[in-house]
Amino acid sequence: MVTRDTPWPDGTPCWVDLMVPDPRMAIDFYGALFAWAFADQGDETGNYLLASLGGRQVAGVMGGVPPDQEAPPAAWTTYLATSDIDKTVAAISQNGGQVMTPPMEVGQAGKLAIAADPTGAVFGLWQAGERNGVGLTNVAGTLTWSECMTRDHDRAKDFYAQVFGHAFDDMSAEGFRYATLKVGGKVVGGIGQLPDEVPADVPPHWSVYFAVTDTDATVVRVTELGGGLVREPWDSPYGRLAQVVDNQGAHFQVITAIPADAP
Repeated sequence: MVTRDTPWPDGTPCWVDLMVPDPRMAIDFYGALFAWAFADQGDETGNYLLASLGGRQVAGVMGGVPPDQEAPPAAWTTYLATSDIDKTVAAISQNGGQVMTPPMEVGQAGKLAIAADPTGAVFGLWQAGERNGVGLTNVAGTLTWSECMTRDHDRAKDFYAQVFGHAFDDMSAEGFRYATLKVGGKVVGGIGQLPDEVPADVPPHWSVYFAVTDTDATVVRVTELGGGLVREPWDSPYGRLAQVVDNQGAHFQVITAIPADAP
């Protein structure tokens, strides 16, 4: 378990939020699945919902569209920390990325922006004000891993190194390209090549992983709550994983981590 009461280091995945057509459905799903509590931040924020566990913020939810507009697909967004959002936005543009939502203030909470790397993977930026980001990680019901999956591994690595100063530890093997992202010598996420068998209509993206106590039981619960299974649970050196969608189609992963002292 990791708790955080200060801003996350630059380049660290520091926040995740969910864009959905119907926030009420998200409350029902994630409240039952992860025991999250939700607090509406008011009309001035578009009724943004802060999700918390044990009194600590763990995610956000936003949604709802005017009747005459088509709702975007439900999706999770990963935000990377920055202490100077304007400088980071400039670096994104200078290194072939695209700024989709320019920096904007979120009251006293901080500043955000939305961007895409040169391979098309969308991510957010968060400059902490009164809100640092995720306040609890690596415990059941919270964020435990973030990774960028792309179709141009080398281009993406160069981009994140130039913009955020990421270093990498290569974990690739035959038919598998993957590296961990490091900030200040500490692993904070990953970056991988989408396998050839992944359908062409699946875009490069950042994936979110939530920790659970029992992956198989969580998959059952997901389907009971109206979600679905994308990939059957499988075992990895880091824990038992599954890929699922929520009751509005947003993809995420769940993992039962192997204790660090396990044989």
